[in-house]
Amino acid sequence: MINILIWIAIALSMDTFSLALSLGTMNLSYKKVLFYPLLVGVFHFIFPLIGRLLGDIILNIIIIGSQKLLGLIFLILFLKLLYDMKKGSKDTIKISKISLILLAISVSLDSLTTGIGLNAITKSILLPSLIFQVVSTTFTFLGLLIGAKASNSLGNIANYFGLLILLILALAHLCK
Repeated sequence: MINILIWIAIALSMDTFSLALSLGTMNLSYKKVLFYPLLVGVFHFIFPLIGRLLGDIILNIIIIGSQKLLGLIFLILFLKLLYDMKKGSKDTIKISKISLILLAISVSLDSLTTGIGLNAITKSILLPSLIFQVVSTTFTFLGLLIGAKASNSLGNIANYFGLLILLILALAHLCK
């Protein structure tokens, strides 16, 4: 059972890892590099609990699928960052804490829907959430570090690569 939960956690962490790679190329402040992974971890802990407790009610309320919503958020972020880069700002692209919170929520939405189906795997409610939290926090932090390393090595090319990742993520989620 724990093996299955770890594989689910890794699958749930792929979106946040990809987004973190992109964000890492944008020279985030040290505080944001620490804040964002912890925030993602908190949402990956809380959302499965909510999904587990409110399951069917949530499915009936959500009009747009979580994948499409995530795709729209990625597309909006892509367009904003592209605009900021085209404005000629050579400095750090400013990403507010509110933006980081919204991004953390968006990449954690799939853990909410996963929480709905956890009864089929385990009766434990805290263990899956704890595993999801640890794995997503780790993957997010690693993505930020790898993105920052790429940015230091490749300079502006890494920023465009980060934008490309965002665009691919947006299109992939919108087409699901």
